[in-house]
Amino acid sequence: MSQRWITPALTLLLLSASSAVHSSERLLQPIAPNSRQGLPGPAQRPLCPALQQAVEGSLGSSTAPWSISVLDERGQLLADINGWLPRIPASNQKLISSAFALDRLGPDFRLKTQLLRHSDGSLEIVGEGDPDLSIAEIQRFAMVALGRGGSRSSVSAETPLQLMVREEPPQRWWPSDWPSDDRSYAYGAPITRLALTSNALHMAVMDPARRLERVLSTTVSQQGGSLRLVRVNPEQREAALSRTKAEDPVVIHSELSAPMHGLLSLANTESHNFTAEVLMREAADNWDVAEASVANTRWLQAQGIPIQGLRIRDGSGLSRGNRVTSRTLSTLLWRMAQHPYGAFYQASMAIAGRRGTLWRFQRGTPLTGQFWGKTGTLRGVSSLSGILKTSNGPRYVSMIANSAASPRGVMGDVLLAVQRISRCPSWNAVGMRPDVHG
Repeated sequence: MSQRWITPALTLLLLSASSAVHSSERLLQPIAPNSRQGLPGPAQRPLCPALQQAVEGSLGSSTAPWSISVLDERGQLLADINGWLPRIPASNQKLISSAFALDRLGPDFRLKTQLLRHSDGSLEIVGEGDPDLSIAEIQRFAMVALGRGGSRSSVSAETPLQLMVREEPPQRWWPSDWPSDDRSYAYGAPITRLALTSNALHMAVMDPARRLERVLSTTVSQQGGSLRLVRVNPEQREAALSRTKAEDPVVIHSELSAPMHGLLSLANTESHNFTAEVLMREAADNWDVAEASVANTRWLQAQGIPIQGLRIRDGSGLSRGNRVTSRTLSTLLWRMAQHPYGAFYQASMAIAGRRGTLWRFQRGTPLTGQFWGKTGTLRGVSSLSGILKTSNGPRYVSMIANSAASPRGVMGDVLLAVQRISRCPSWNAVGMRPDVHG
């Protein structure tokens, strides 16, 4: 399996934090309600008036379309504009689904595609949505199936090869509120368990199950055989196997995806919708997107992250039904920095002026190489959230604009202000901050 999505910068950052990423711990449990240090509440006021004024100045006369929150390394709110107003986040939604997946599944997790042989001799292909599943890999499945995991002679030319394919029903291939126009483009390709090249070529593959069948049938035919393919619903198939109390199947061939840190980079650095959708479903262990969204919401709540106004409709942000506040996203970023796998999370993001969707952003300015973030764009929506390195420690910044003019330039100005005023002039001479909690 190709791991072309893993960049040298990612590898260096992961190695530098290797002591923090081998723990099996989940995300730290929420701080008890009587000790909420670092968790900004709705009544908390920004602690740095100079930064607040600079952020307001960057927005000009209209702050209504904006939500902006800036937290310091302790999780204290330094500046805030409409931070508790839920907005459409676009692809900043991926920060939520990828954090959920990393915590639940761990950095070494790989998506599996397997050929199973059941106790009755039947063969079945099962998958978990590997976004990089290739035609060559599917052809290997066909070749192994022809030999039943052994020699080629075990299947006669006259007997069709019978093969079950476990796949989601078509009504689950897209979140219900994805616009129909978007579904025809590669970024809106259907979300299936067995997805050759992420169900996309130059456009979306609208019937991925049929495409898979063609590849398998052609390969079998080239070997002088024929194929009878049976599609089965995953839930119905599991129920049937449970009723028969059959022995566990034998895995006779397996193909693995890139490890989790590669999948995260694909979702966040490259903003790959298909991967983000699969990660949320796998983390929830449920391919019903509505139920997976509920599981993701409950996970956020269990971590003590504010979820006022939160609405999750998908894992990628293509749905315009998603709603999130800038305080939710900035607090999530801060929380994940404390996570045993925090280095993987940060390393999955684009870098200003260097790579991914931010490779052109603020190139040649002091932000180059100093901001790790996730972009988001839909019609009338622009978002940018991430981690800014400053001389006084990291700053966790989230900015969401719905119907704002020239939002990207404003976002650059806000980040430059945060970098410039990383130590608030109102703090005392020894740099102590007020002990104020939300």
